[in-house]
Amino acid sequence: MNPFSLDQTVQVNAAAVRRIRRGHLWVYSGDLQRGPEGDPVFVRVADGAGNELGTAFYSPQSQIRLRLFTRSPEVASPEVLRARIESAVGRRRDRSAPSSACRLVFGEGDLLPGIIVDRYADRLVLQTLSRGADALKPLIADILEETLHPAGILERNDVKARRLEGLEEVSGVLRGEIPGEIEIAEDGVRFLVDLRRGQKTGFFLDQSDNRIAAKIYASGRALDCFTHTGAFALHFASRCRSVLGVDASPESAAMAGRNSALNGFDNTDFREANVFDLLRELERTGEAFDTICLDPPAFAKNRRSIAGARSGYKEINLRALKLLRPEGVLITSSCSYHMSEADFFDLISEAANDCRRPLQLIEKRGQAADHPSLAGMPETYYLKCFILRAL
Repeated sequence: MNPFSLDQTVQVNAAAVRRIRRGHLWVYSGDLQRGPEGDPVFVRVADGAGNELGTAFYSPQSQIRLRLFTRSPEVASPEVLRARIESAVGRRRDRSAPSSACRLVFGEGDLLPGIIVDRYADRLVLQTLSRGADALKPLIADILEETLHPAGILERNDVKARRLEGLEEVSGVLRGEIPGEIEIAEDGVRFLVDLRRGQKTGFFLDQSDNRIAAKIYASGRALDCFTHTGAFALHFASRCRSVLGVDASPESAAMAGRNSALNGFDNTDFREANVFDLLRELERTGEAFDTICLDPPAFAKNRRSIAGARSGYKEINLRALKLLRPEGVLITSSCSYHMSEADFFDLISEAANDCRRPLQLIEKRGQAADHPSLAGMPETYYLKCFILRAL
């Protein structure tokens, strides 16, 4: 079967047409007025009057039934896929030092719905998170191999999002060789990355620019909460007297310690602990810090969990502010798309008011430049990061 076959047309309602014309790429199941027969990979998309809008991936099991791939008159083809991937890679040329890591393809942000490609030195990690993207996986791997000549390509499709598409969770080597660990460098700081078992595709690349920016403000005694493998902590280590990193995962804390040794730092300490419990204990014992970083996992997985997430975000920010010395710096983030930037800043302000700490906003930041958001599609802007000074 040719996945690029376009012998079927679906019709969408007026609400979907309005979203598409504003730049959005998703059409939901309730927006279809007429669906296709069978399970094609690509379909033509038309409005209720039959006017063609473009071509899209079709997902029969997902609530996101269509993911727009091209707009009329351009149609989906292997040549368009190749050109999109090559363009996305070209836009990251300034982030392509031999030992560095970056996101080469950011799904909808690069007009490649459901396709993620991360580069770690000379290896690539591929995710195909939609049914249409998964059908093109062999072709995508061919294009990446021909364009970048990597030493290996790893598939990390062991993510729950694929279940919504009716896809299995799988992981394995697609091309070449993938070692147990690979070393990367970020602004001169070295990290060991486990591509096969590490969170996401091995490393939190979306915070890369924020780590480099936050380092400028770090000083004195630092606390890095939800440290994972020490990314923020080790950027702070070159500027701080001491750094304490905390993570609930013993494997992550151990890897953070190894990364510290790799860089020759002797002023770091990494602990396995529940961050909420530790913050309470540090407050109870009268500890104080000059720099605190909060980079938790997404507390709001969906709209229904916003209230609980808001409570969690407020608590950790409140307790962090109580631990900051005067003129101390707080770097705080949320990767919950459903928690808006305005709401996130409001709850931080509420926490500051509750503990009577005036706050200065130093920088308002988002995800790294290799994770571009698409105008008209707010779902592609998810990471909020504030750098603040507590007076």
